[in-house]
Amino acid sequence: MSTARIPRSGSIDTVVDATPEPVWAVLADVTRIGEWSSECRGADWLDGAVAPRVGARFRGRNRVGTIRWSRVCTVTEAAVPHTFAYRTRGAITRDSTAWTFRLEPIGNRTRITLSYEVLAMPRAFELVIVNLLPAHRDRSGELAADLARLGEVVRAMRSIPAAPARSVPEAPTRSVPEAPTRDVPARDSRPAG
Repeated sequence: MSTARIPRSGSIDTVVDATPEPVWAVLADVTRIGEWSSECRGADWLDGAVAPRVGARFRGRNRVGTIRWSRVCTVTEAAVPHTFAYRTRGAITRDSTAWTFRLEPIGNRTRITLSYEVLAMPRAFELVIVNLLPAHRDRSGELAADLARLGEVVRAMRSIPAAPARSVPEAPTRSVPEAPTRDVPARDSRPAG
């Protein structure tokens, strides 16, 4: 059994070929996390939330190999299009991690900086993780790949051509020849009497 420890904090950055606005839109839509995360397979907003705002909660569903778990997360910062941050909380294990994504424009590209800080990690739970999920001893490579995939998702959205605008064809116009005119005597419009 390994007695290794999980790093208590870390930071990874990647530059992607997209501006911050569409990156933030995909990143902060937690229902799309499964499109780019290697570990979080999906998420759903909780308590009637439908968009990121400070205090909104969502449940993330994770999987590595055959091991699955979920975490309730609380949004701690949602500054369009600069920062999206949330804190995880394990209901039984009482572990907690703060995740922060910062977006910095670089011309028409974006530097995404992901940082995390383990806020709480009971040692017994940490030993379970390092032995069942050895990749969690150093996830920097996976996290960098996640950020690159996030950029690919955004780039793919740009390359999908928009549906062509449908125009309603105008009704054909035709000229109707004028009817020949004839002199018609005027009628008396008074009632007969």
